[in-house]
Amino acid sequence: MMTREVPLDPAASALLFVDVQNFSAHRQGGEWKDMSAEEFEAKVGWFFTEFENRTLPNMQRLQKACRAAKIEVMYTTIESLTLDGRDRSLDYKITGFNVPRGSWDGQVLEGIAPGGDEIVLPKSSSSVFISTHIDYILRNLGVKQLVISGLVTDQCVESAIRDACDLGYLVTQVTDACQTYSAERHENSLRAIRGYCRQLTTDALLAELAELGHLRG
Repeated sequence: MMTREVPLDPAASALLFVDVQNFSAHRQGGEWKDMSAEEFEAKVGWFFTEFENRTLPNMQRLQKACRAAKIEVMYTTIESLTLDGRDRSLDYKITGFNVPRGSWDGQVLEGIAPGGDEIVLPKSSSSVFISTHIDYILRNLGVKQLVISGLVTDQCVESAIRDACDLGYLVTQVTDACQTYSAERHENSLRAIRGYCRQLTTDALLAELAELGHLRG
């Protein structure tokens, strides 16, 4: 019987962090820099408290465990290929933000900074599969199972999950290593995307990796 509930094969797996970058995941990021302190607290105070206290630490645990298991760790960030953003998607133009090529805003957040020659893919649309050649890269790497963590759950994370599923990857979403702007939105997204992926907590995935390591040993 075919199922999505398949344990990871480290040799055929990759961990993808979606848009965990200075622009939107740093308190001084470009998405928030023009807000007053009062507006910032009202609109994203909960988001940053939750991100810094729960979500980012879970991302760091995932990153450490996947590196130890020799699982490819990859990153995507919102970043235009140009300084003025003329190449970005129509949706991003309508939204009104641009992360210029090579800018601080486009860098992965220091807390999960890429190491060694880990792959970072700048994207200029919601889905990494639309505006980068990640599918080509994953196939060259022999990846068949994709673990997804990142921001925000009901936007770019959902887009990555759906497209990866349609392209033939087995997807695992790490539910408490993804986040959006309210608990309600997060839970609604998890319910909506459940039919496309396997959903595990950070603890559950780390236990799976530990067991796989034990079996290999």
